[in-house]
Amino acid sequence: MGLVHKDLLGLEELSKEEIGLILDTAEAMKEILGRDIKKVPTLRGRLVVNLFYEPSTRTRTSFELAAKYMGADVVNIAVATSSVVKGESLVDTAATLAAMGLDVLVVRHRAAGAPHLLARHLKASVINAGDGCHEHPSQALLDLYTIRARKGRLEGLKVAIIGDILHSRVARSDLWGLTKMGAEVRLCGPPTLLPQELARTGAKLVWQVEEALAGAEVVIALRLQLERQEQGLLPSLREYSRLWGLTTERLALAAPDVLLMHPGPVNRGVELDATVADGPWSAINEQVTNGVAVRMALLYLLLGEAGK
Repeated sequence: MGLVHKDLLGLEELSKEEIGLILDTAEAMKEILGRDIKKVPTLRGRLVVNLFYEPSTRTRTSFELAAKYMGADVVNIAVATSSVVKGESLVDTAATLAAMGLDVLVVRHRAAGAPHLLARHLKASVINAGDGCHEHPSQALLDLYTIRARKGRLEGLKVAIIGDILHSRVARSDLWGLTKMGAEVRLCGPPTLLPQELARTGAKLVWQVEEALAGAEVVIALRLQLERQEQGLLPSLREYSRLWGLTTERLALAAPDVLLMHPGPVNRGVELDATVADGPWSAINEQVTNGVAVRMALLYLLLGEAGK
């Protein structure tokens, strides 16, 4: 069995079986990362292009390493110094990239739906590395992989996602993935940052962090996007930290073996206290390693033997 789609645009469109396939494949890829020589020829002769219209360190580097470990050639396009700043449209950019003979385009864009537009104009596979406030599927897949690796399962787990839900593409992808895999999801954050329509996904919406944390086996803290402060959606960062920030005292309300995750980068003292971010329950650094394995799995399933 392979992926039904030629692209990875979001977890909303993936089946439970496809998500399971990606996680199982990532398990095999992680074995490669444990070798002294992290190199296999699986994608030799293939071209992967990273096109990021927004700043990124973790995601772009993770995709680049994943491609190189599998023998592919990688081109990173810096939008700030490309023809985009001269007014080139997204469709024109797609045509230019197609002429280069690329096999996979990894794209991050500030506009929701941009990867979908590119996917319609390219024969190559398109991987959404984050589009507007829509989805960030590979981040959610590495979250699911990390949870399953630590907990041994996804079905039936109590998962709390806390923070700026409104603007978080990670939260939306996590929500789709977790609910499809049978987890019980609680969404928590300031009322101005917690969209009511997400209740239709089956998630429980709560405003008090203590209610979200009660008995939670997994806690995913989201990065508070500081630029939202300027929009008046929050009274202040101090107020946010006081009401929704995670401290050791609050984390004690969760299950004794709680797993803490964060997509990074962490605003220490805002979303997480330093003692929480560096505590024994934290899997933040593990998520980074798992991210490479998951992205290797995606490239393999879209381009490798399974993708032919």
